[in-house]
Amino acid sequence: MNNNLIASVSPHIRSNTTTAVIMRDVIIALVPAVVASCIIFGFKALLVEAFSIVCAVLWEALFQKICKKPTTVGDLSAVVTGLLLALNCNVDIPLWQLAFGNLVAIVMVKGLFGGLGKNFANPAITARVVMLIAFSGTMTTWTLPKMLQTADVTTGATPLTMVAKGMTDELPSYTDMFLGLHGGCLGETSTLALLIGFVYLLARKVITWHTPVAFVGTVFILSAIIPGVDPVFEILAGGLFLGAVFMATDYATTPSTNSGRIIFGIGCGLITILIRVWGNYPEGVSFSILLMNILTPFISKWTRTKPLGGVK
Repeated sequence: MNNNLIASVSPHIRSNTTTAVIMRDVIIALVPAVVASCIIFGFKALLVEAFSIVCAVLWEALFQKICKKPTTVGDLSAVVTGLLLALNCNVDIPLWQLAFGNLVAIVMVKGLFGGLGKNFANPAITARVVMLIAFSGTMTTWTLPKMLQTADVTTGATPLTMVAKGMTDELPSYTDMFLGLHGGCLGETSTLALLIGFVYLLARKVITWHTPVAFVGTVFILSAIIPGVDPVFEILAGGLFLGAVFMATDYATTPSTNSGRIIFGIGCGLITILIRVWGNYPEGVSFSILLMNILTPFISKWTRTKPLGGVK
């Protein structure tokens, strides 16, 4: 008999990759978007992003202290949430509204459901939807890039809003949209910066390609099918890449299987197009991710592989 045999519960495969390491990689992947936001909208963008991060960390520390729970701000998850929420807002968002948004994300969505890994929806996405409903005025007023501002004009519509209002003659070129030279949220304008972050996350194996490719691909294919809709415009406009790469890939709120991730991405793309083309809002990325987050447990269950010898 082998006396060296050790019986233990799962997990049996362990890794040196911790939550803090994963969150650090996400932060690094977001650096190009942060740099792009500062170039496009000015130094104030960095101040807004820093303020949001501080709010998220303070809310988490305060909530855990009140609840007499161990402080987990060192895992950097609050930093990622605060940064993502800022990147989903306008550079001129009132700071008190951003602080409220972080309260919703950290305390109501994350903390009250048990903390990291137990939240039913992506905290940053949920907070953005709440802010969009509660502060629709400031959340739908967009500051133009510094190079496009004049003495009389400092704000303007996003490309998606232009299409919704029939202002097609004023649309920016594909190049300007790819680089981010148009009005919009801090982190959604530059597709180039987001793609750099996407490549980094893939190289670090933090995320897989399934959800982002399925999400963006579905938007592109459906846009090509629907008469009068430009598929290239649809994938470059709005927060599609920001949502597909950084929020639709959240470990806790998206399916755990590759087939489930593809289904999740297709669902997000379908809902996004439905809202953009026929809904009352010009953008649908946030709503699509939030709605699919609710379906995640069912998708994971439906696509879970059967253990060898298990009951069908």
